[in-house]
Amino acid sequence: MDKKEFRVLIKHCFLMEENTVEAKRWLDKRYGDSAPGKSTIIDWYAEFKRGRTNTDDAERSGCPKSAVVPENIKNPQNSFERP
Repeated sequence: MDKKEFRVLIKHCFLMEENTVEAKRWLDKRYGDSAPGKSTIIDWYAEFKRGRTNTDDAERSGCPKSAVVPENIKNPQNSFERP
């Protein structure tokens, strides 16, 4: 099962006013080893308590994918200048 689908199930448990222990028990019973861990459930409950409504990944800062230049991938030695 996809991690986004598990997030929806965690949100369902949150909206049903179950605590994290009940949510973990329910997910383990139905999905076994593929269920998310305790810390993941706690983290998402905290997000929902803060008012988050969507279950998508948050935007992340960092190097954009467009910064990768095909020439540097072919020959990484060319990407560094030597003194």
